[in-house]
Amino acid sequence: MTKDLKDRITIDPTQCGGRPCIRGMRIRVTDVLDLLANGLSFEQVLEELPDLEREDIYAALRYASRRLDHPVLAA
Repeated sequence: MTKDLKDRITIDPTQCGGRPCIRGMRIRVTDVLDLLANGLSFEQVLEELPDLEREDIYAALRYASRRLDHPVLAA
């Protein structure tokens, strides 16, 4: 994980079942992605989750993109 993501995305086994969260808060990356997937704009997400910053949303998107971009080996 790059430094910008390490500052924004945290993983703590004792918090939210070890799922990736935003800056140590109990706001999971999936919470942010679900709101965006349901059609909310960045502004609406920030209203819904007032502790978030715009950069947190970008970090959640980058994190998800990097987690999904891996080689698949067929046996």
